[in-house]
Amino acid sequence: MKKLLLFLVLTSLTAPYSFAQKDALAKTILSKVSEKYRSFEVLKTDFDLTIDNQQAGEKITQSGTLIAKPKTNKFKVTMYAQGTAAKPAIDQEIISDGKTQWTYLKKDNEVQINNADKSEEGFNPAKIFTMYEHGYKYIYNGEVKAGGGTCQEIDLTPEDIQKPFFKVRLLIDKEKKQIRSALIFDKNGNHYTYTLRNFTGNPPAPDNTFSFDVKEHKGIETVDLR
Repeated sequence: MKKLLLFLVLTSLTAPYSFAQKDALAKTILSKVSEKYRSFEVLKTDFDLTIDNQQAGEKITQSGTLIAKPKTNKFKVTMYAQGTAAKPAIDQEIISDGKTQWTYLKKDNEVQINNADKSEEGFNPAKIFTMYEHGYKYIYNGEVKAGGGTCQEIDLTPEDIQKPFFKVRLLIDKEKKQIRSALIFDKNGNHYTYTLRNFTGNPPAPDNTFSFDVKEHKGIETVDLR
């Protein structure tokens, strides 16, 4: 799975609505969500990623964990192997300390090392929490029931029409003001659903959370791409 996640391509091209201007109610809801997430220095969430390839009739789900310090571009994304038990086995990881980025492929016993991308378009999965703040138009669709509670549904469309997705649908927990899920529709007919199973603000996150120690992985192959 390239880059493990598609957090930074949560984009769209067209939608069955007229987006002459941004929806005022949607903006109010999203502003409250942003305010909550930005109040934390550290964010942590466990999530499920479901990839629905409708053309091939294939549907797979993989779980993962994200912990991040968005303001300093530090993050750790862990994807777990499918079908693992109570203590899931690590499949892949992407880790950044804000300067260096490591991509660990457990099956291949390989780690790829790059300079961290500090640009606005750089890979930072924590941006999923505030990705709608810039470059998107949005519309409020109403309330829906999900996960035993009430969610507010908002559709996003990007201002950049070159993006590879045509719609992003957010479900926001009405009471908690948190994103519950993001459903991404790509132009090839695939659907990617990120369901955030829980959220913790300011969990313990020592500095070594955001680094990769090659010495702890016997016989690992290091590919330095810097």
